[in-house]
Amino acid sequence: MPNRNILDYHVLKLLAQTYGPSGNERQVAEFISQQVGSYVQDIRSDALGNLLIRKPGTGKKILIACHMDEIGVIITSIGEEGYLYFAPVGGVKSSDLLAKRVQFQNKRIGVVSQEKNTVDEEKTSGKYFIDIGVNSQEEAGKIVREGDMAVLVGDYQETADHILSKALDDRIGCFIAVEMIKQLHSEQDLYFAFTAQEEVGSRGAKTIVHGIEPDLALILDTTLSFDSPKEKNRTSLNRGAAIKVMDRTIVVSPRIKNWMADAASQNDISFQWEIITTGGTDSGPIHLTGRGIPTGGIAIPVRYLHTGNEIAAKHDILSAFLLLAVLLNQPFTNL
Repeated sequence: MPNRNILDYHVLKLLAQTYGPSGNERQVAEFISQQVGSYVQDIRSDALGNLLIRKPGTGKKILIACHMDEIGVIITSIGEEGYLYFAPVGGVKSSDLLAKRVQFQNKRIGVVSQEKNTVDEEKTSGKYFIDIGVNSQEEAGKIVREGDMAVLVGDYQETADHILSKALDDRIGCFIAVEMIKQLHSEQDLYFAFTAQEEVGSRGAKTIVHGIEPDLALILDTTLSFDSPKEKNRTSLNRGAAIKVMDRTIVVSPRIKNWMADAASQNDISFQWEIITTGGTDSGPIHLTGRGIPTGGIAIPVRYLHTGNEIAAKHDILSAFLLLAVLLNQPFTNL
C-alpha cells in the first residue's frame, strides 16, 4: 500500500505547466514516459497520440485511463495588422478569455481582446482576437501560423492544502497515475492509458481499448466543484474523491460504484458521489467498446474548471490516489 504522506507535487507542477492542447499532447507524453521509464518496460504510443504503459501481473486485466490534453485555442486567420483570430479547442468560451493571456508552443505570449463596434465604440462586435505585440501580418506570420494552438496561461501555486494552476483538468489524473506506477506493487495486470483529445470528444479513448480487452476500466478525471458561497450540496473541495454515478455519457453499474464506495469506507478514505447531467469523460466511449467493459470513475473536484486558475484540494487528490490503490489490490469477486 502506498505511503499516505508521499505524493511528489513537484511532478504535478511540471505536468500542469507542460504544453499539451488537444491533438498536440506529445510533450506531456514525453514527460510521463521519462518519469516512469525506470519503473516499467512496456511503454507504447499509437497513431492518435495515446500513451499506453503496462505493469504486467497474473491477476485481473485492469485499464486505468486519464487524459493528457488541455483546452486551448487554434489560430484561424491573421489580420493585416498582425492580430490573430481564433476558434476554441475544447470547452472554453471566447468571452471567458477576454484580457487573459495565452501561450503558444514556441513560448510566445498573447493577450485576448475584442474588436470594438465601428459605430459605437462602447459596444463590441463580438469578434475576439489575440494580440502578440506585432505591427503587421508579415511580422506575425514569422512567429505564429494558421493552425497553431495556444493554451491558457496560469502559473502553478501551491499552499499547504490547495493547488492552483492551469490544466489541472486532467493533469491531476495523470499525476495520480504516474505516482501509482511508481509506488504500487499489484498482482493485477495493469494498463495505464494516458489518452489524447478528450476535450474534443474523447477521441483517443475510442481506440485505446482495442487489443487490451480489460476486465475492468477505472477512469481518473476532474469534475466541477459546487462549493461557491451559495451552493454546497454537490461535489466540492475537501470532501474526498468523487465516485462517479452518472454523467451525460455513462450510468455506472450499481455493483461497481458500491464496490468502490465499500472499499473507501473500509479503508477510511473519504469520498463523495459524482452525479452530473452535462459533460462526460473517457468513461463514455470506453465502457461501450466491444461487448462492453465494466467501468467506474474517480474524479477530483476542481473550482473554476476550464480556466487558467483551476483550484484543487490536496485532500481530494490524496483520497483519489489511496482509493485507486485499494481498488487495484482488492479482489473482484463481485464484478
